[in-house]
Amino acid sequence: MKSKNILPLDSHGYNFIPDNFLPPGADEYWLRNAQQEERFFRKTGDWRKLNFEEITILKNNRNHCTNWDNFLVCDPFEPLLIRDSSFYGLIRIGSLQQVFLRHHDFCIPAGIRNSTIISCDIGDEAAIQNCAYISHYIIGNNCILSEINELQTTNHSKFGNGAVKDGEGEEVRVWIDVMNEAGGRSILPFESMIAADAYLWAAYRDDTLLTDKLTEITQKQYGGLRGSYGIIGNGSVIKSCAIIKDTMFGECSYVKGANKLKNITILSSAEEPTQIGEGVEMVNGIVGYGCNVFYGSKAVRFVMGRNSNLKYGARLIHSVLGDNSTVSCCEILNNLIFPVHEQHHNNSFLIASLIQGMSNMAAAATIGSNHNSRANDGEIRAKRGFWPGLAVSLKHSSTFASFVIIAKGEYPSELNIPLPFSLINNNVYKNRLEVVPAFFWIHNLYALERNSWKTKNRDKRKQKIQRIESDYLAPDTAEEIITALSLLKSWVDEADSTHPGVESEDGNYVHQIPCRSLENNKRGQMVIKPLEAIIAYRQMLHYYAAKTIAFFFDLQPELDFKGLCETLGMHIYSLDGGRVKDWVNFGGQIVPAFRIDKLRKDINEGKYNDWDEIHNTYEQFDKEYELDKCRHAWAVLALLNESNNANSTIDINASMLINELKVVLETRLWIEKQIYESRAKDYQNPFKEATFRNRAEMEQVLGKPDDNSFFKLFQKESVTFNEMIERVIKRLSSGG
Repeated sequence: MKSKNILPLDSHGYNFIPDNFLPPGADEYWLRNAQQEERFFRKTGDWRKLNFEEITILKNNRNHCTNWDNFLVCDPFEPLLIRDSSFYGLIRIGSLQQVFLRHHDFCIPAGIRNSTIISCDIGDEAAIQNCAYISHYIIGNNCILSEINELQTTNHSKFGNGAVKDGEGEEVRVWIDVMNEAGGRSILPFESMIAADAYLWAAYRDDTLLTDKLTEITQKQYGGLRGSYGIIGNGSVIKSCAIIKDTMFGECSYVKGANKLKNITILSSAEEPTQIGEGVEMVNGIVGYGCNVFYGSKAVRFVMGRNSNLKYGARLIHSVLGDNSTVSCCEILNNLIFPVHEQHHNNSFLIASLIQGMSNMAAAATIGSNHNSRANDGEIRAKRGFWPGLAVSLKHSSTFASFVIIAKGEYPSELNIPLPFSLINNNVYKNRLEVVPAFFWIHNLYALERNSWKTKNRDKRKQKIQRIESDYLAPDTAEEIITALSLLKSWVDEADSTHPGVESEDGNYVHQIPCRSLENNKRGQMVIKPLEAIIAYRQMLHYYAAKTIAFFFDLQPELDFKGLCETLGMHIYSLDGGRVKDWVNFGGQIVPAFRIDKLRKDINEGKYNDWDEIHNTYEQFDKEYELDKCRHAWAVLALLNESNNANSTIDINASMLINELKVVLETRLWIEKQIYESRAKDYQNPFKEATFRNRAEMEQVLGKPDDNSFFKLFQKESVTFNEMIERVIKRLSSGG
């Protein structure tokens, strides 16, 4: 054993910050005092020294302290509540009275028993028992700490933030390799990170100045000075844990039975408490407000967004998981996942991917695995509503439009699917790739509408730092539909009805046509029912455009139609360059690309000092979104009506808008019917009934289609929706 590991007894707990890292005139407690005052509003003069009688009682209770002059307390103080414990360094204890602290059914008296405390501040009426080693922590009021093997903070702790402290080299900085295993999109985690931050950092890698500036901002905000103490927020409970090191705990954190927590921040509050459960191991990352991590889950180099869950042995590694997501059992490596992601199965595997939210991974899905590719530096990009089905295996590099569902199968080659709301099928019998565009709208509106409802319903965030677009019809998907229509038209125009791969009925309805560039493979590629998809896509655009304008107009009671046109700035709309075509799914928030480009330019020019200022800009995007969205809807409506006119400019008048809104009412009724029929199919399946003695038993177990809770909710919302449309029609008809 080296001699430097043997220390004098009276030095234990002191010299936390080396002298060469102390500011002029500061002592080793200067940061500790600042943290205490900022978080718990206590100043150094609030504690007092022990009197002779109190020291005697503490000694008689088999307590040891290397220097009782550095054992400070607040009144009222009951020394009998401290026993069989050892204290080193500067100890400061808040008021201590004979009370019990209860959390659920766990109830213990306030005080300190059978523990070792090294240079800590302990808040009012805290309960600490059987803790073998607690070092350099500021513990809040009414906290319970029980049966902890090791709880300590080092003088260079970063608490999961991707920064370095004074005197450290770049080699210790913690990076997260999102989207790509090779590290070409590495980002730095930080306490307030949301999915939009990670996307801004990872997606624009050609903008090298931007990545440098974001690194600089993060280092400035979270790096620098050594000597911050760990904090355990008021009302927190930590029990039956093995190793906790360099971990920051927010208020009302609840940790039980964790194996190892190292270099992480656990964000928590009374409104959004976070829980960490049995067998959990988490290293180098950030746990968001209101999160739950249970049952042997592992996370390394990670960020978990607000109100997210990690359960049943899930592995989250080199990944950012967006708000309102739940991951169970599976393995997730090198991913950037936007809010509202569901992945529940032990044999599903997600790697090197950008998944842009409202997504669901089925059992045995293997997405981006390098086991089915020659290299490990490819990527998967999937826009909103990605839904790979059972036992789907995909190769990187592949891209998918919004709301794509993939049928079971092992897909042999890279895919590029630009058609939103599609079903993808690997037809092994005919050895071809098949795409059914607009599948969700035509065949499964129940799933489509329910996904949007779930996105809103599962948003339990008390503080919604960023808007999450839950509507499947928004500017991003509308633009994808417009692109898809152009592609379908070109493929239909090219299709030869005499071609053996094309079937037609009455020379009018084309059942399937060949397409190209959807798969990196020489085998056939077919679009199924393209004309039906074209009709569906146009119906979706009409519905999106008219209802978006109606929502906006309804919320502006001071406007008449003329005022609406002036607000939108395009009564006579030019089709040449007027529509914003490029929209970015920015961590779940839909933003015109030009706003993101302006943000990047401003960051590069040094106009932002920290991430809080950048987040304020996201809020400004949100304030502008409804108008941005309505202007886009107006432009889409003009585009749709242009297709039936010879002129290049369209006069959108009140009469035209009224007619569109009347069609919206019909479409809404049709959607309601489709939702019911989608659900009713399950009850019309004879095999569904086969496991029951009779239909009455089946209905008792499964309910009836009419009793479906989501269908009832949709019917109720339809009443409100229809009333709004009727109200807008009335205003437009009366000239208001």
